[in-house]
Amino acid sequence: MSQLFASPDEPQAEPSSNGAVKVDDATTAMPTPDAAMTAPPGLAPAPPGAVADGIFGAPPVPQVGSVDYYTVPVVPPNHSRPKRPRKGAFAGIAALALLLGTAGGVGGAAAWQEWGPSTSSPAQLSTLPVSQTTSTVQPASGSVAAVAKAALPSVVQIEVKTATGGDTGSGIVIRADGYILTNNHVVSAANGTVQVLFSDGQVESATVVGSTSAYDLAVIKVNRTDLKPLVLGDSSAMVVGDPVIAVGSPLGLDSTVTTGIVSALNRSVTTGDTASTAAYIAAIQTDAAINPGNSGGPLLNMSGEVIGINSAIAALPGATQASGAGSVGLGFAIPSNQARRVAEELIATGTATVPAIGAQLDSTYAGRGVRVADSSQFSNHSPGVVAGSPAAKAGIVEGDIIVAMDGTPVADASSAIVLIRSHAPGDTMTFTLERGGKDVDVTITLGTLSALDYGNTGTTSGTTGGTGGGSQ
Repeated sequence: MSQLFASPDEPQAEPSSNGAVKVDDATTAMPTPDAAMTAPPGLAPAPPGAVADGIFGAPPVPQVGSVDYYTVPVVPPNHSRPKRPRKGAFAGIAALALLLGTAGGVGGAAAWQEWGPSTSSPAQLSTLPVSQTTSTVQPASGSVAAVAKAALPSVVQIEVKTATGGDTGSGIVIRADGYILTNNHVVSAANGTVQVLFSDGQVESATVVGSTSAYDLAVIKVNRTDLKPLVLGDSSAMVVGDPVIAVGSPLGLDSTVTTGIVSALNRSVTTGDTASTAAYIAAIQTDAAINPGNSGGPLLNMSGEVIGINSAIAALPGATQASGAGSVGLGFAIPSNQARRVAEELIATGTATVPAIGAQLDSTYAGRGVRVADSSQFSNHSPGVVAGSPAAKAGIVEGDIIVAMDGTPVADASSAIVLIRSHAPGDTMTFTLERGGKDVDVTITLGTLSALDYGNTGTTSGTTGGTGGGSQ
């Protein structure tokens, strides 16, 4: 099965009807006997190839005790470098070149002696054309080269020491006084040491200012006041087909630039190793090459503004981090509008607020929309709707069916949470409920997840137990 990446070999759910990031099995195309018989003389038939036709959608909400969905795997600092060709390969190439050169020389000399004029002067070497382009020519404004040149000094490589070794990711300078934005999964396992490599080769130690697994974002800081920040642009202005540029350190290769387009918007993506670390993202999908190590790097528009934080990839069937899974043209970035709010909160307080309505969603429900869970579904009989919560104030009750949010249909608990978390606490949303065979709209002012007591673990934002789909 295809999968979103950070933990290897995890099972995936069946596709949902809302076009979210789910996965189908891939089929294998085998050559027919006729194809093999019609191969040109001297050429072997083409080997069988795997044809991947997976549809990637948002995984359902992770259940307690399960590890279902993934983030982009970060790269160990001792990553493998491209191997040099064996000496034998060079020797073979050189020998072939010399052989061809010698044969041509001998044949040419023999022909000249046989048919050339008897009183000819030695042949003169011709002069190859010389380039008129100089190194002082600047890239055209708005070109990939111009955007890359301007952005590279503001994109860094991040290396962290962990209990099991180390990881490598990317980051974006967002303030001149040393603040750098990256993914939470890049630094979450840091064992005290975070090093930042700048494009000019300078290395600085950094401290973690704040992080949030709910949005998979973190801010770190170096002791510098002369940095050049990138601008966080308006991700809502992007449309499908817009050209984009990804910059980062894939496989530890710093300052790597790749290009592509916006393939889709508001793609429901759930990442994280457990229910407590799950991030719900209304992601920008791109076909720009994103590989392990790109995590935390920018996705740029052609004005050089950050419109996304590269965070996750989808992988082909059977691919794992250990087997070297990489880009298949399905990368996902956190929209810059969401990243801006979270980064400002992390800088100011070290934590980020998460919007919520105060209801638990039923992941086992298979009908239209998403069902609000009831207390009988939980081993500790925690409420499906928290008393006094935004959901309760709007009149939502246990067993209600939510079919749309702000006019966008929802088909499962995961996509519903993604839509809610694309907003901020205090925002208002219109929920469409199915009641008595009719659709009814209610308006909800979003609260803060940490302030709501779901009664699951004795804390205000504990994980969901029983068959519920998530505290939201």
